Amino acid sequence: MWEKAIVGMAALRILSGSIEILAALLILKVNEVEKALVINSGLAIVGPIVLITTTTIGLLGMSDRISYAKIAWILVGISCILIGVRK
Repeated sequence: MWEKAIVGMAALRILSGSIEILAALLILKVNEVEKALVINSGLAIVGPIVLITTTTIGLLGMSDRISYAKIAWILVGISCILIGVRK
């Protein structure tokens, strides 16, 4: 049987992929560059939220096997990714 953390992470990734596919179909439907950019910008919010949530679930799932120092380094790394993408 799968661990709860694995199921949660996979479910979030499936949801994220489904949102991406729906956005692509919506972009094709609206057929306007301006509206397509708005839809694409909305996806820029979904990506980081899924990244943070799946990483949090994973860290909670292995919190009994990993030190607090390593968790802190992982959080610093995620912060650097988000800051780098943002600016």
